[in-house]
Formats: sequence, structure tokens, C-alpha cells
Amino acid sequence: MAFRIASDRLTAEISPDGAELRRLTDGAGRDWLWDGDPAFWAGRAPVLFPIVGTLRDDQFRWQGRDYHLPRHGFARRRTFTLVEQGGDGVILRLESDDETRAAWPFDFTLDMIFTVRGATLTMTGRIANHSDGPMPTSFGFHPALRWPLPGTPGKAGHSIRFAKAEPAPIRRLGGDGLLDPAPRPTPVEGDILRLDDTLFAEDALIFDRLESRALTYQGPGGARVAVDFEGMPYLGLWMKPGAGYLCIEPWQGFSDPAGFEGSLDEKQGMVTIAPGVSRSFTMAITIG
Repeated sequence: MAFRIASDRLTAEISPDGAELRRLTDGAGRDWLWDGDPAFWAGRAPVLFPIVGTLRDDQFRWQGRDYHLPRHGFARRRTFTLVEQGGDGVILRLESDDETRAAWPFDFTLDMIFTVRGATLTMTGRIANHSDGPMPTSFGFHPALRWPLPGTPGKAGHSIRFAKAEPAPIRRLGGDGLLDPAPRPTPVEGDILRLDDTLFAEDALIFDRLESRALTYQGPGGARVAVDFEGMPYLGLWMKPGAGYLCIEPWQGFSDPAGFEGSLDEKQGMVTIAPGVSRSFTMAITIG
């Protein structure tokens, strides 16, 4: 079962499993989202919570106790409940329980809010802290858009145009999934990243000194997707060479740096949500 929301120009289907976007189709019926072919990657648009990336040994220490938490957290593997649905919007919720508290010792709700207006899908993760103390957390989006884009002849000629020039070095992951401490020269030329499978031979491109909070993913012949992520400071771009998708991933947080031994609230990229407070993270995708 999937929840369907629509405008006159765009239709989105969202599964309660992981609150994952499953389809994003335009008025002509073309799906702009990756189809989840398991030969490459079965995901489509997982929600990353309460961490982004990988912890050292998949563990963290909090208040003298060790906890095990797998890559990208547990939200993508949990079933969300329906809070509200209308023709152009839906809200799905994940609440803390004994299972989540065994891996993440906090009480929370995560609401995933999806709305469609015209040619734009807006996705918001709203995290509320119901614990007695502060809750350090991360959050990320992970949608896989088609590459090549619908209406284009092939993968050649696609690019990312950032809202600003991006001269800062990028980061890469080591074989253990942790952040390599050595920065790498950026492949961005001014504000343009020309896409090629070879960019991803060493896994994701990680922008941890990002200037832009918007970009345009574009292909030959005018196909384009505008992506806005105001308020989210980091960005990952990822695909498996040979696959037909590009993941454009706004993040609040990223993997542990190699050798990191600090506590959870000392990790770069984490945000701390005070008791009784909520924090929202938003990404918008506009087709055409």
C-alpha cells in the first residue's frame, strides 16, 4: 500500500515502510524517481534518521553506555503510521518505542510531511524531543532521481549547476564507511559539476563546506530538476557506476571521521534538540 498525493502536474506515491517516496510522476506519466532495481540498489528515497552515514564500529557511547546503530539509522526500516492525508499532502509518523530506545536512548516523534503544489514536491522531516534531556541527532534525505532524466537520449551531457560557486575541497569515505580525513580537490568547475560514472568510483562525493542551498540537475534537451534544501548544510551525491540513478542527498550530519572517539554530542554535524522542542528539515524537488 502506498499513499498517493497529486496536483495537476505531479503525482507522488509514498510507502509507509520507511516513509519512503516510491514514485514521482509528471503529467505525462513519466517517473522521475529511480525504480529500485535490486541489481544495483533496492532503495529509492530512504529517510536517514537518527544518524547520517556510518558510526565507528556501528556504535556510539552516551552517558556511559554503548549503543549499536547501523548505517543511516533505523527510520528507513520502520513502518510509519498515518497521521493525516489529503489530496495533495500526507503526514506519516514514527514514534519511539522499546525497540528504538534499545538503539537510540531518547523519546521522540518523527513526522514525515509530504506536499505537492504544482510541479513541486516538498518533503519535511519534523523531529520532536520528548526526552527529559537534550537529544543530539542527525537527519538526511536520500532520493534517487533517474539518470538519464526522462526525455533525454542517454546519460551523457548531464550536470549539476549549484546556486553558488563551490571551490572548497570535498570529502570521501574510506572502505569502512568512515569519513576520510584527507580533503580532495573539488570536481566542480565554478558552479558546474559535469556528471560521469567515474566520479563515483570511490563512492559518494561529500560536500562538507557547501556554499549553496539549491541546485539544478539538468540533462540535454532541457530536462531539469530544481532541488532546494535551505537550512541543510551538507550534501552527498552518490550512485553505483553503471546504474541509472543519481542520489541528491541534503544532510544534517555525516559519517564519523576515521579515528573519531568523542561522544555523540561532540560529533561534527549533529544538532541538539532541547526537551519539548522540535526541529524541521526540508527538501523540495521541482520537475521541469
